[in-house]
Amino acid sequence: MTTAQPQQASFADMPTPLYVASPSRLNAWLDCPRRYRMQYLDRPKPPTRPQRAHTSVGIATHNALRDFWDLPVSRRTPAGVAELVRASWIDAGFRDPEQSMAWRARVRDAVIEYLRGIDRDRQPAGIERSVSLKTDHIAVTGRIDRLDERDDEVVVVDYKTGRQVPTDDDARTSLPLALYAVAAARVFRRPSRRVELHHIPSGTVVAHEHTPESLQRKVAEAESIASDLRRADAEFREVGVESSRFAPRLSAMCSWCDFRAHCPEGQTMGPEKSDWAGLDAAGYPAAGSNEGGPAS
Repeated sequence: MTTAQPQQASFADMPTPLYVASPSRLNAWLDCPRRYRMQYLDRPKPPTRPQRAHTSVGIATHNALRDFWDLPVSRRTPAGVAELVRASWIDAGFRDPEQSMAWRARVRDAVIEYLRGIDRDRQPAGIERSVSLKTDHIAVTGRIDRLDERDDEVVVVDYKTGRQVPTDDDARTSLPLALYAVAAARVFRRPSRRVELHHIPSGTVVAHEHTPESLQRKVAEAESIASDLRRADAEFREVGVESSRFAPRLSAMCSWCDFRAHCPEGQTMGPEKSDWAGLDAAGYPAAGSNEGGPAS
């Protein structure tokens, strides 16, 4: 006697689930599929190298600028900012304690000088605000450094702390900034087309004014990347590291990669950079005595 096998429910007519990602995940695939695989797919995740000094500088700067807006107006002074930098400081990756202290002073002065140039009495619409954007194909979630309300518009502000001073073209081509603008417009129900990069070491501000058409092109770009990732992720689930989709994208950046120890091809691109090699005083003010008096 043959026992009838239960029929599996058919899911053929169900819609494809949205691909869930962050802008960082999308960009990681563009930067290097091998690094993307190790960062997002490998389990267990390969251990990364210890944190570099320039990363410590970036995190501390962002945290100080975030916490500044929680200060009462009376404490939004150079002395108050210096205390925020001190409390936010991460003593990791530096050559020695002397180098760490010198860079803390540089960051303190750079943050103070940057804040002198903005309206410190006007509270932003959002600080490190998480926003989400859904289309028919993707669900993207990210966190915006700052959102400003200017006239009838919401402006996306992203802080930069690296050696490279950004250009207007960097603001124009940035995929995360465009996605944040689309998401912010939906959250606040107001136009959001201007995106800005604020380079804290030099005080440089670069910007781009998107159009509805250019923002839609960026959304389509994100959907295209997500489509590639959907196929790559599925193949990884089937064959793992044997998949040919995750070849490394070799460049000078391989010497800086946190996963370099696990990538033989990347190691051929040159010696690994030291923990403090990303530090460069160019663009930072010399350490001075900016801690007294009003931040005017």
